Amino acid sequence: MVRNSFIVTLSCPDRPGIVHAVSGALLEAGCNISESRQYESRDTGTFFMRVSVETDEPRDALEAALAPVAQAFDMKLGLYNEGERVRTLIMCSKDGRTLNDLLFQQRTGSLPIDVPVIVSNHTDLAPMAEFYGIPFVHLPVTSATKAEAEAKLLALVEEYDVELVVLARYMQILSDDLCRALEGRAINIHHSFLPSFKGAKPYHQAHARGVKIIGATAHYVTADLDEGPIIEQEVIRVDHSKTPEQFVQLGRDVEGRTLSRAVKWHAEHRVLLDGAKTVVFD
Repeated sequence: MVRNSFIVTLSCPDRPGIVHAVSGALLEAGCNISESRQYESRDTGTFFMRVSVETDEPRDALEAALAPVAQAFDMKLGLYNEGERVRTLIMCSKDGRTLNDLLFQQRTGSLPIDVPVIVSNHTDLAPMAEFYGIPFVHLPVTSATKAEAEAKLLALVEEYDVELVVLARYMQILSDDLCRALEGRAINIHHSFLPSFKGAKPYHQAHARGVKIIGATAHYVTADLDEGPIIEQEVIRVDHSKTPEQFVQLGRDVEGRTLSRAVKWHAEHRVLLDGAKTVVFD
C-alpha cells in the first residue's frame, strides 16, 4: 500500500501543550512524523508549526483528528498533500529572464508549480509562452482600462483555479483592491535598493552612487508598494570595475534566484505570515 504524505501548517496564540496536542492528534490518525519545525514569535505571541507526516489513513481521517485541536487552540490550520504542485499564474511585461527562470525550473521539476496561464500587459513574451506550451493572455493596462484589466485578471485566477500569482518583472502597480484580493498569495520581486533608488534604471542610479552591494527582495504583495512581508533576500558584492550593464546583469541573476526560492518555499508551504513579517521554515 502506498502511504499518504501530508504537510500540516498551523499558527495560533502561544500557550503550553500545543506540540503535545498536535502530536497526539497525528498519532491518532496513524501518522509517522518525518519532519517537524516550530517557532514562537515573541513579538506577536504567536506559535508556528510545520509538520510532514506519512499515514495509511485518508485525508479526511487526518482532518477529523486535527479539528478538535484546532478549535481548542484557536488555530489557523493548513493541510496539504505533500508534493502536490501549486497552480501558479505568472505576470510579466517585456523582460523575460525571470519568467524563463521560473518556466525552466518548473519544466525540470525543481520548482513544484504548474503554470496554466501567463498574463502580460505587452505581447513581447508571447513566443516564450508558446515555446513552453502555456496559454498567453495579453491584458493591456492604461489608466482608463486598469480596473477592467484587473477584473479580467481575477476572472482568470478563478477560471484556472490559481493558488499563487507571481509578478516576474511585471512593470505595473496593482490597485489596492487587487492587492487585498490576492493577499498572501501573490509574490513580487524587486531590487533591494528600494526605496533609496526609485524610478527608472535603479541599477544605473546605484552605479552612479558607487554602491558596494546589490541584491533583490522577494515579498508578498500588499497595498503598500514594495513593503509587503519579506520571504527571501540575497545580496552580492560589486566594485568600481563593474559597468552599469554588468550591474544590471548581476542584479537580474540575483532577482531570478531570489524569486525562485521564494516561490519554491511558498509552494512547499514553508512560509507562514506573522503580521508584517514571515516565518520561513526553509
